[in-house]
Amino acid sequence: MFTQLQQEFGLDPTFLQNAVALLDAGNTVPFIARYRKEKTGGMDDQTLRALSERLTYLRALAARREELCRLIGEQGALTDAVAAQIAAAVTLQELEDIYRPFRPKRRTRATIAKEKGLGPLAELLMAQARTCDPMQEAQAFVSDTQGVPTAEEALAGAQDILAEAISDNAEFRKVLRRMTFQSGTLRVKAAKDAPDSVYSLYYDFEEPLQKIANHRVLAINRGEKEGLLKVSILADGTRMTEWLCRQVVKTPRSAAAGYVEEAAADAYARLMAPSLETELRSELTDRAGEAAILLFKENLHHLLLQPPIRGRVVLGFDPGYRTGCKTAVVDETGKVLDTAVVYCTLPHHDRGKAKAQMRALIEKHHVTLIAIGNGTATKESEIFVSELIGEMGSGIQYSIVNESGASVYSASPLGAAEFPQFDVALRSAVSIARRLQDPLAELVKIDPKSIGVGQYQHDMNQKRLGEALGGVVEDCVNSVGVALNTASAPLLSYVAGIGERLAQHIVAYREENGAFVRRNQLMKVPKLGPKAFEQCAGFLRIPDGDNPLDNTPVHPESYAIAKLLLSELGFGMTDVRERTPALLAALSDADLPALADKLSVGLPTLRDIADAICRPGLDPRDELPKPVLRSELLSIENLTEGMVLTGTVRNVIDFGAFVDIGVHQDGLVHVSQISNRFIRHPREVLSVGDVVQVKVIGLDLAKKRISLSMKEV
Repeated sequence: MFTQLQQEFGLDPTFLQNAVALLDAGNTVPFIARYRKEKTGGMDDQTLRALSERLTYLRALAARREELCRLIGEQGALTDAVAAQIAAAVTLQELEDIYRPFRPKRRTRATIAKEKGLGPLAELLMAQARTCDPMQEAQAFVSDTQGVPTAEEALAGAQDILAEAISDNAEFRKVLRRMTFQSGTLRVKAAKDAPDSVYSLYYDFEEPLQKIANHRVLAINRGEKEGLLKVSILADGTRMTEWLCRQVVKTPRSAAAGYVEEAAADAYARLMAPSLETELRSELTDRAGEAAILLFKENLHHLLLQPPIRGRVVLGFDPGYRTGCKTAVVDETGKVLDTAVVYCTLPHHDRGKAKAQMRALIEKHHVTLIAIGNGTATKESEIFVSELIGEMGSGIQYSIVNESGASVYSASPLGAAEFPQFDVALRSAVSIARRLQDPLAELVKIDPKSIGVGQYQHDMNQKRLGEALGGVVEDCVNSVGVALNTASAPLLSYVAGIGERLAQHIVAYREENGAFVRRNQLMKVPKLGPKAFEQCAGFLRIPDGDNPLDNTPVHPESYAIAKLLLSELGFGMTDVRERTPALLAALSDADLPALADKLSVGLPTLRDIADAICRPGLDPRDELPKPVLRSELLSIENLTEGMVLTGTVRNVIDFGAFVDIGVHQDGLVHVSQISNRFIRHPREVLSVGDVVQVKVIGLDLAKKRISLSMKEV
């Protein structure tokens, strides 16, 4: 297993074994990636997660091997050849193919024939002796008591036994599966009486299995599930059958060969082709699902790490029609100051009254930024807000915020517990405002699957998707760090080693005993033991605590090393708290390799300590481009081909990226228009949240579609 992992990941064997040992000991991926660099050779969190997933698969494979050897052995059928096949299998599918002949079956044509005593006749046919006379041999098996009235029926039963045996041959299935994939096509037709729909593109569609794009597979699957599409795999059955016959017909001149050939043709048409189609479609779906999960993970990672907008009072604006637009004003820390409902999106609404309400809120609380949710009635709301800003002329700005999942949070027990005095819609307005202030802190309150930065997430393996996205959130939270005294329970739950229950215990302890002043006070939290403390402590920050190192990523286990480093340079903790220029200069000029040898500490750890002391409380998101803020609205009618605009990437998908350019509709940059060089996938160039320059190259006003290009801009 270690040899295979080493080959697949290209890792040093010592680092690989250390990483596996650390994972097996219950250490979290963020902890290993950050604080065990010497043991792993500096593996990052993505490599560690991929290693952990592959390790789990290989262990499941090994466990299944053992189980199959036991099951087949109990049948007395575990020969050396079968054992060798099991040992050589490299996928779970191969193992299941090997086990197929030994798996207990419901009654089939073959099992019924065996019950009639026709097994020996099948063996005679398969032997294909030159002297064999099948009809004469079959006469010996004619028996009214066994239900075999004629020699013809005896031969037919023997052929059923042969067909099932051929179908169950693991090597035959492996080769035919590969041949079908290499030469077969996916055929899609409209279901009977299917109306015009989003699946019309696939009403008469055919594409080679090897070439079909992952997003098409998922779209076709959904259309089939909704009853609008009929899907099948077309393969060259004649070629497959001929190949199969060549494998089983060993003596062409034998009279039995014809019966074996017929059995092989039946095996392919009746038994193998349907099951191979099911298996291949499952493989296509799994492949497409994994690709979609990968894209979802990347989009989510970039969305969660969008730079926060600090120090501004924000008005959250949740658009609506009949029930009005819910608004909530939050201060610089996210505390709710005021709420209101304004009616401004329908023709009969009193827009003058709505503007007066908004103006009063803005002036009373000194609002400088408005966050508008991108759901229903966004266009009308954006027009209204843009007009209001133009009339007030006070330098107020607005931004469109992805509100996916806001309603899920608002209706959740967490939303109700946080704001019991507000109705569901007002909670959404608060969430929208806070998403602009600190996307990470707010979005962790929502199931990652409900955040709209993926495709077909409801069509994937939900357990696999949940695990993958949960890992992304965990990595993002721990890379940023969490303020121990202000973080919500949902945010704390993603800190390495904590989880939901411990997060609730931490919040309860904080509420009862007041703010933490030292990291080691965490040991007083009920149920939080030494292991959990080891995993989480380095990711929790206390800005104004007793020890300035508590506001850095330096782990408590390394405080002694940090003090020795400071002492070697002639400084102390007071210099760390005050960030004296002399200390920063000394750390910048220090010979860290020599100091690492002198202090008997790993160089990566010492470098991290020095960097953390230089930049306490650092938030890596602050180094990224800020979101685009606007004060006036364009409409699609204002656009002209050739116009160059600044936009924000909202979603990256298989065939392109959607970009917010300040009109109600996001524009599409097709993958062919992203770069002047060839790229296989948009994510090679773009990420969610990127601020880009785009040129309008196409407008469809009727369908509200905007085509954009990044080439030669």
